[in-house]
Amino acid sequence: MNLNFPFRISISFLLFFSIATSNLAAQPVNILAKPRVDERVELLSIVFRLAGAQEFSSTQFKRYTDNIERYFGAYKNHELISYIKKIRKENGIGYDAVMKMAVHLGPAPGFKPLVKLSDSVPEKRWKMEKAQEFIRLLGKFYKDSRADVFFKANADIYKEVSQRFLTIYDQLDLNWYKDFYGKSPKEKFIIINGVGNGGGNYGPDIFYKDGKREVYAIMGTWTIDSTGMARFDLRDYFPTLLHEFNHSFVNYLTDQNPSRFEKNGQVIYKAVQEQMSGQAYAGWQTMISEALVRAAVIKYMKDHSFDKQAIDREILEQLDRGFLWIHELLIELEKYDQQRDRYPTLESYLPNLILAYHDYAQNISVYQNRFEQQRPKVTSIDEFANNSKNVDPAIHTITINFDRPLFGKGYSINLTDKGKDAFPKISKVSYSKDNTSIILETALEKGKEYEFELSGRSFKSVDQVPIKNFVVSFNTTP
Repeated sequence: MNLNFPFRISISFLLFFSIATSNLAAQPVNILAKPRVDERVELLSIVFRLAGAQEFSSTQFKRYTDNIERYFGAYKNHELISYIKKIRKENGIGYDAVMKMAVHLGPAPGFKPLVKLSDSVPEKRWKMEKAQEFIRLLGKFYKDSRADVFFKANADIYKEVSQRFLTIYDQLDLNWYKDFYGKSPKEKFIIINGVGNGGGNYGPDIFYKDGKREVYAIMGTWTIDSTGMARFDLRDYFPTLLHEFNHSFVNYLTDQNPSRFEKNGQVIYKAVQEQMSGQAYAGWQTMISEALVRAAVIKYMKDHSFDKQAIDREILEQLDRGFLWIHELLIELEKYDQQRDRYPTLESYLPNLILAYHDYAQNISVYQNRFEQQRPKVTSIDEFANNSKNVDPAIHTITINFDRPLFGKGYSINLTDKGKDAFPKISKVSYSKDNTSIILETALEKGKEYEFELSGRSFKSVDQVPIKNFVVSFNTTP
């Protein structure tokens, strides 16, 4: 959970970028339908929210999530919710596994699977027996809660959200995918607005018996306007939409060639495991696919004349997420694109990518040091030493100092695993005159443990390099 103060909003207006819309071709209607809300996606997001899944517990779109709490709050002890808690604990079912299940289900109230279930369909974390029991209980929950009443009552919100998302949809150039990857998309692309998903975005797909494939971009809803309605800015949502559709052209490359990437992939993953695990990327193979997808997003941005500031911001975000070789991978994609007479498809260029990963593995520590030197770092806290056990509860400020000036606009402070009880009451956050310190005005209690995390989402250097998330932890005296 994030504590995002209003000043953070000002950052987005300074990060303006432009898109060369004259280069964007009309989209083939047969493979890209207009965005819509999907009842299956919403329902699974809701039931996992009720089960306490953090990734589905966003309150950023409060007008809608308050409706969820009011309507479904009485069903938090339903047997489906208890079952979800059980399978989350036993099988780690969450994040993309939930959305993969959603797109494999038929309509309510039966939710008959669209394809035959197995231990790997819809996703290997489910296992067939647990998937079948979940579907049975989901149908029962739907009927018991009269979920159809909720969806009808919120139909106007769904319609407005999808209508507003058209500003993003209208910019997507599917012809670029065909040209860059060297293969025509045979899949049907579907954009779903995940209204209650907050910042969670997912790219599940489904294969049918006849060989047809549907690729989904389930887009979260994480910004609102002054009226409390969802707002979709190009600078925030468009790169994410690009990201999800790139998966369709990338994942099979590593899926079909795991042994050729494995050795170097494991070396790199070991070096960045903390960042990858924090994004639910559980292994080297997922990491390599994600890296290629993210580099392809930046290539798309360059090919469509995005503003340099937007491109630089995207690169910095990927570095912060642990993809420390993103510069080098982007250069490799440029080399491929400059030799299309020799390499008609990205798949034909794959041996070069495999060789490149040998270099990335050898130099991963160099990339780490290079980026860490660019990051602002916390040097001290004026009022106490971090992790102190005897902080005076009478202090009213916490002043955190950095080794260089920060951008000075916006801030983001997170809860940690210790939860809300450990989060101090913060009435105001401000910067020092030289922007080398932030001052939190607080009211502390006696004999209490406190902990919070400064996030690189908003705490950045003048040139927009984010800090590494920093945990402040202390105890007050009785």
